[in-house]
Amino acid sequence: MGHGHQIEIVQEQFTIPSKAKTFAIIVGVLGLILSGIGMATIDKTPVAGAHESHAQTEMKGHEEHATAAGSHEMHANSGETHVEGNFGHRASYEKQNKPWTTRIWTSLLIASYYLFIVSLAALFFIVVQYIANAGWSAAIKRVPEAIATFIPVAFIILLAVIVVAKNDIYHWVHYEHLHAAKGSAEYDTILAGKSWFLNSTMFFAFPIVLVTLWVLIGRKLRKLSIQEDSAEKGETKFHKKSIRWSAGFAVLYGFLFSVVVWYFVMSIDAHWYSTIFGVYNFAIGWVSALTIICLFVIFLKSQGFLKIVSDEHVHDLGKFMFAFSIFWAYIWVSQYLLIWYAHIPEEMAYYQIRYEEYKPYFIANITLNFFTPFLVLMMRNAKRNKMVLTIAGSLMITGKFIDIWLMVIPGVYGPGMNIGFLEAGAFLTLVGVFIYWVLVALTKRGLVPVNHPFIEESAHHDVGV
Repeated sequence: MGHGHQIEIVQEQFTIPSKAKTFAIIVGVLGLILSGIGMATIDKTPVAGAHESHAQTEMKGHEEHATAAGSHEMHANSGETHVEGNFGHRASYEKQNKPWTTRIWTSLLIASYYLFIVSLAALFFIVVQYIANAGWSAAIKRVPEAIATFIPVAFIILLAVIVVAKNDIYHWVHYEHLHAAKGSAEYDTILAGKSWFLNSTMFFAFPIVLVTLWVLIGRKLRKLSIQEDSAEKGETKFHKKSIRWSAGFAVLYGFLFSVVVWYFVMSIDAHWYSTIFGVYNFAIGWVSALTIICLFVIFLKSQGFLKIVSDEHVHDLGKFMFAFSIFWAYIWVSQYLLIWYAHIPEEMAYYQIRYEEYKPYFIANITLNFFTPFLVLMMRNAKRNKMVLTIAGSLMITGKFIDIWLMVIPGVYGPGMNIGFLEAGAFLTLVGVFIYWVLVALTKRGLVPVNHPFIEESAHHDVGV
């Protein structure tokens, strides 16, 4: 785009093309079909001893640790393995039969959680642009706004799953019901120490209050954006108010997003913890949101909309996809290497089961989430090629799904599980709903924020090359 070239900024009203509507419906219906096949073919026998297997994996690390340091006493009692000391007694509440329906709930948990953190990250994208006074992104602002409207939908689905199946997904709930006294055989030092935070009341209250605040701030920002659309040209008061509200959201999101992640995902492995688990999950949502924003922008461009969006905007989104894939890999390596080097049994167990029992998914996670975007999007032309971005983006979304699946399933079932029709079906069903929802949200507003203070700057976006 040359310097001084005049660009006419006009409002555009999006209507959903029939092919796009059909695509969203097909994805959703395909998901339902796969889910139906999964439910029809799944083994209905309750899964017994899955956590026992997981515990046995953890015991390997403890046995090595006990042999080396002599700090743990191992003993057998009626065929059950116990660990004395810091790790605590687990067999009495972990060896629970899992009803086959738990497979449905974990599949919905994974899909809804993924779309929840993606939608939150889309709102964070808007917030960051306001705080940074960024001009380049004004032309694509409507896309993350539409994605962010899905936050309450994903959260309600996630919350419903947890209400129905928390007893089967979160083993700490069983311990909570035991009310074990200190010194008793059932007493667990670690879970007892976390009980002030990890209990059913806090588990529901804290995320509900926090997400409600996030949604309300998101709606406030959307309302200010609507008011800006109808304001006089050059009016900046709504933009300035948006910056202030964005600053408030950034503080709440930056400091407290980790808490929601700790409850919904990390507490599945309640004896394990990571101090950067929240940052890791932020990286998943952030990379995915950037990718999905890029895919929607490419789609809208292909339909003749967003005329003021140039290859430079698409290139910027491609650079973000590339850069933050490396950021994801950095956080992944930081968490993995520290645990590997420290060789602490309570921490090792998390990766031991995922590497030894889920190696194909472990490798696929790294390949799709780092090597694919790194190698494919390294070249400048690749980041400007819409087909390459679409293919790479689709693979990255698949990789992030596998990433979350790996965080959830081993902690619920232990070893021996695979991604099947049910998991793929639940994910595609919610993705179909998500696509249709965002498309409808895009029709509610003009696609171009014509009164945004930086819309001219965005339209004339030029990197000088």
